[in-house]
Amino acid sequence: MTKHSPDCHHAFGRRTPGCPRCDELATGAAPRRGWNHNGRLYVYPPPVAIAAIQAHDCKASGCGVVCTFGDY
Repeated sequence: MTKHSPDCHHAFGRRTPGCPRCDELATGAAPRRGWNHNGRLYVYPPPVAIAAIQAHDCKASGCGVVCTFGDY
């Protein structure tokens, strides 16, 4: 778990030469998993739910400024 050096500017995939972690990434080391990677797979809604969301008409249902139909 090598860390980036304090003077490293590794934003948006840019690597800083001389930084130990950037050098590891440049040689093919795997990037660390982000905060949102909890090991669970995203489960897509069933086709029936997708069809209902696509068929939803905001004007006919009287949705507000932001439609939340199908959110769960």
